[in-house]
Amino acid sequence: MSDAPAEGELLALRVTRAEPAAEGIHLFELRDPAGAPLPPFTPGAHLSVRVPGGAMRNYSLCNDPHERDRYVIAVKRDERGRGGSVALVDGVAAGDTLDVSAPRNLFELDTRAPGYIFVAGGIGITPILAMIRYLKATGGKPFRLFYLTRHTAGTAFHGEVSDPAFAGSNAVVIHHDEGDPENAYDLWPVFEEPTKEHIYCCGPRPLMDAVRDMTGHWPENSVHFEDFGSDLVRPRDDDKPFTVQVGREGAPLEVPVGATILDVLRLHGRKLPSSCESGTCGTCRTRYVEGEVDHRDMVLTPAERKSQLMICVSRAKTDTLVIEL
Repeated sequence: MSDAPAEGELLALRVTRAEPAAEGIHLFELRDPAGAPLPPFTPGAHLSVRVPGGAMRNYSLCNDPHERDRYVIAVKRDERGRGGSVALVDGVAAGDTLDVSAPRNLFELDTRAPGYIFVAGGIGITPILAMIRYLKATGGKPFRLFYLTRHTAGTAFHGEVSDPAFAGSNAVVIHHDEGDPENAYDLWPVFEEPTKEHIYCCGPRPLMDAVRDMTGHWPENSVHFEDFGSDLVRPRDDDKPFTVQVGREGAPLEVPVGATILDVLRLHGRKLPSSCESGTCGTCRTRYVEGEVDHRDMVLTPAERKSQLMICVSRAKTDTLVIEL
């Protein structure tokens, strides 16, 4: 009999550790209150966590996937985000209970690859840590890690990653740019000549765009990106509230600045499929029949955008948007 929860069912897990992992970053350890084993996860997986206030937010697992007694996530407190990270860091302490989904993986480590190049920007180290821990626990294929942050104080897991025992014979580069683009690490020599290694990159949008540009001559199936859309879902200075209707006869529901269409529909009792909640996976693809959409996803083609949108990130340019579920 499987110990995984049914589809859509949430696990109520106890927070057994809640502590700083770096400046502005908090670590949370979650365990079953009765000590039961947790559903397994694979390297690169994430959890959806219900944060105080009711919203669901995704966080990568960073512990060894062989562990069945705990989940470990690290959360960057982002005051310019949608409020989930602030609510979690400021409002959750050891001893509290959090509702979380079973692990899901949109950033799967290809274990057939002969070696790996990992590029992590800031909090993007979390899924990559799980990958490296998996490799070390399974005898280890070779890897290179490029961990790029602003400064040492804000570098999560700095002590562990900088320890020579962490890498063994593998190469680890930790680079701090001190917030100056002129000090950015030059990754081009890493990617100039394609190899049989697989590339895994997780971090801010500018970093991922740069890596994507530098690896255009690599085999497509060897370059992998993970992003929970912090730049896509972050409120913009020109964002305005609008209303959404389910069908032309539906009641208008206000979508305020800082909330998504998906958030609002859930608050009004709609159970809707979603996964990444960052406009990168396509799960919440929805048809619209009236209004002009401010598309913010990375999935839909120009032709698809004429009739579809991703309700986890996109907003309306018009006062009202009419969708069909």
